[in-house]
Amino acid sequence: MHINSHFSVGIIFASVLNYYFNFSFFEYFLVLLLSFICDFDVFFSQYAKDHNHRMLISHSIIPSLFIIVIGVITNWPALYFSGIAYSTHIVIDTFDWGTNFFYFQKKQIGLKLLISKEEFENLPKYLSKYKRAESFFDEKYYSNKICLGIEVILFFLMMVFMIIFAFQYFFLIFIYFIFLSFHLYRHIRLKRIESSD
Repeated sequence: MHINSHFSVGIIFASVLNYYFNFSFFEYFLVLLLSFICDFDVFFSQYAKDHNHRMLISHSIIPSLFIIVIGVITNWPALYFSGIAYSTHIVIDTFDWGTNFFYFQKKQIGLKLLISKEEFENLPKYLSKYKRAESFFDEKYYSNKICLGIEVILFFLMMVFMIIFAFQYFFLIFIYFIFLSFHLYRHIRLKRIESSD
């Protein structure tokens, strides 16, 4: 799932919690931030197995468990729920491509609904058909109507939940459009690269 969709999930989660806990801006933003922050590990993908950022420890369940434990020890609900938001991101990512969920086994697990078993086991063969390897994943994602439908649904739910439960933080919605613009720009750029001679 793209970072803008994780952002939507974070807004929904943080907004519902805000209704019950009346979060300060810092607490609200903390829950939101931890719902998508692990996707920034893409900047460290060169250190990951097969340069796949989802194989890094940041895309495992370990950081979220650590955050949850600290939240429980300190009796700080915002930190506890931030850990849950982080773990929700990891669980969601097991559905599309899978993640190195437990980290130490160095194995990508999950339903991997966007890639067939044959494609997953022979990935280099499929990647070699593209000028840029990431075009394979980009094409699979954008050609899947379920993924696109989920993005649209999450966007509308995000707007509704924020208006109802956390309207005072509505300005944060603009971050969503930054992430969405990044993915759309990347998609258009990859399409141009693949269609060029």
